Amino acid sequence: MKKSKIFVACDSTNISKIKKIIKHSSNTKLKFGYKFGLEFLNSKHGRNFVSKLKKKVIFADLKLHDIPNTCVSAIKAIKDLKFNYLTIHISSGLQALKAAKKVSGSIRLVGVSILTSLDNKELKEIGFNKEVKKLVLHQAKLAKKAGLDAIVCSAQEVKIVKKIFKKEIITPGIRFNSNTNDQKRVLTPKQAYKNGADWIVIGRNITKGKIRENIQKLIDHLNQ
Repeated sequence: MKKSKIFVACDSTNISKIKKIIKHSSNTKLKFGYKFGLEFLNSKHGRNFVSKLKKKVIFADLKLHDIPNTCVSAIKAIKDLKFNYLTIHISSGLQALKAAKKVSGSIRLVGVSILTSLDNKELKEIGFNKEVKKLVLHQAKLAKKAGLDAIVCSAQEVKIVKKIFKKEIITPGIRFNSNTNDQKRVLTPKQAYKNGADWIVIGRNITKGKIRENIQKLIDHLNQ
């Protein structure tokens, strides 16, 4: 049976905590990668720490969102860190996506669709006239056209995205229970995999409290 794949959201500037997360999640029945976002990668010691990580799957969740030239320059500036995955907002536009893909090399470029913290009401407030699912489907077509390597979307949209986009799908907004925190479109790990997710992203449900016990809870949940 193939291992379930999980990106742990390392949302902290505390290097000791990050080391603890990596240590406790190694050599388990699950395959773990490590997602570092703006908080960690912009911290004083974050870049240096990531540069020294060996034999780990590293996901740089920088969510690039800019004009083509700036996206290209940003990717060139971080290539020395040898990230496995890097995010860019699909709403940056087709030209920016194509330009970023052209220089990404061995980094898997991941298109971010509609953030899982947004719902139909908030999309309307921003100025979008499509509901979430229709907009995500539209963005999946754009990601395919740009030749992106993966997509980030809510687990609720995985089934519709898979009809269009045949590469990796990464799903945040994963919760074990009804406590959604700052997310709106959420599902459980088991539901996400059932819908067809390749990777799920979990943060607080693993990193808050006793990490080993939380990982065991996840294993138990997946085996139910």
